[in-house]
Amino acid sequence: MNETSVCVGTFTAVKTLWEVRIHKINEELQKEKEFRQRLLLVWEERAALAKLKEKVINEDGRAILRIEEEEWKTLPSCLLKLAHLQEWQLHRTSLQKIPHFIGRFHSLLVLDLSRNSIESVPKEIGQLTSLQELLLSYNRIKSVPKEISNCVNLERLELAVNRSICDLPPQLSDLKKLSHIDLCMNQFTSIPSALLNMPNLEWLDMGGNKLQELPDAIERMENLHTLWLQRNEITSLPETIGNMKNLNTLVLSNNKLRNIPACMKDMTSLRFVNFRDNPLELEVTLPPCENEEEEEQQEMFGIEFMHVYIQESLRKTGMAFLLTLISLEYSEEGKHKLDKSKPGYLYK
Repeated sequence: MNETSVCVGTFTAVKTLWEVRIHKINEELQKEKEFRQRLLLVWEERAALAKLKEKVINEDGRAILRIEEEEWKTLPSCLLKLAHLQEWQLHRTSLQKIPHFIGRFHSLLVLDLSRNSIESVPKEIGQLTSLQELLLSYNRIKSVPKEISNCVNLERLELAVNRSICDLPPQLSDLKKLSHIDLCMNQFTSIPSALLNMPNLEWLDMGGNKLQELPDAIERMENLHTLWLQRNEITSLPETIGNMKNLNTLVLSNNKLRNIPACMKDMTSLRFVNFRDNPLELEVTLPPCENEEEEEQQEMFGIEFMHVYIQESLRKTGMAFLLTLISLEYSEEGKHKLDKSKPGYLYK
């Protein structure tokens, strides 16, 4: 072996040794970096958990997480250490999504995430079988998952002012305890069948949508006592609305109604009704009020207006029918005769 070969071999051996050493150093540096990152994450989670714990209050025997007007675009997984929480109240936090681990909060009774930036509801929401109130108004939600139907104790559902929701899954009719629903300011063009199949529904707000008519089946909501339908495009009311014997509040302002159906005069439970800002065909003037309080009640409730309108409508209809009969009976051409021996003056 010559001197050149020895030098080359020595150089190669030294190079290999240094490469091994550098590789080990890099590995150690990477491990140290990962350790620092894990340590930082642990400290961040501890800090976040400590901050969350500061937001937990006990009120009326409930453990409530209450955060108002703070930046929480996401919720950290350390929140799971507070799985005993019974209520979340997170408002104006810029929260963008409901965490998928929400289903592990089995003690949750109220989930109030109103006024945030949430775009979707995870299917894990259906695991909250104790949930009584789900409040998601003023967000950016586009659809409602069918899994909500598994929240068997749900009593109150609010999805107002999401501006994009246009339907509800039919499975929601399985929620037998659901009595209060707010869907105002969305994109509904008809009342979802899920609502029509909720016999225990008592309060419904569908104002500010794009409803054009009410279905005949609306009478199936037999326990409904409050119905808000303001700012829609409703042109007429079905005769079956007269069968809603428990309805005491009906708001129909800012629609396209031209008439008030006569059947409504028999709705004795009605206490508040509003037909303002509709293109009603008849101009009806109420009798003068004796005092300002009575005038304010007329303005607010409109019950007297409704009855006067119906009476005037029936009177005009009756007069028009009578004039038609007289015109036919005394027709100069004698082409039309009335058979007065038959019910309803049938034409021969």
